[in-house]
Amino acid sequence: MRKVLVVVMLTIAGLIPLLEYHPSSQMGALPASPAPADGSGGGTPATGTDSTGAAPPSPSDTSGTSGTSGTSGTSGGSGGSSGTKNVDGSTVETDFGPYQVRATFTNGKITDVQLITEPSDGHSQRIASYAAPTLRQEALQAQSAHIDSVSGATETSDAFAQSLQAAINAKGN
Repeated sequence: MRKVLVVVMLTIAGLIPLLEYHPSSQMGALPASPAPADGSGGGTPATGTDSTGAAPPSPSDTSGTSGTSGTSGTSGGSGGSSGTKNVDGSTVETDFGPYQVRATFTNGKITDVQLITEPSDGHSQRIASYAAPTLRQEALQAQSAHIDSVSGATETSDAFAQSLQAAINAKGN
């Protein structure tokens, strides 16, 4: 009987820190939303318009909700002199909400990938803001959608890769 009491007490003592753990408080240094483009992306000025002056689709626009259809973005540069093109991937629906990326191609090479649509709840946005920079770096290194998942952000990683693949397929080069 004494051993059972000791085991129960130790189990309770071990569960207390686990129950008090809140992942969102551990990520306090992370931004609440994805970081804006630093200007090195090439075709999207900070004004919210693409290189042709047209406004991009609203982040809440989920008109392409299947994970299979990509929507082509607008070509950057005049007359193709820079070879820069922004292409929006498909909007991929997950259990947590929609994800969509915009890929920038310069002379056929992926030069930037930004998450332009993400779920509206705070928890998913924190995960997306944590995972997006890593996924972007993976995509730039791999020059494809064959990227490793970010631990703790598996659905975000999978949706990012699917939307990126749709953008690559839609770029037309």
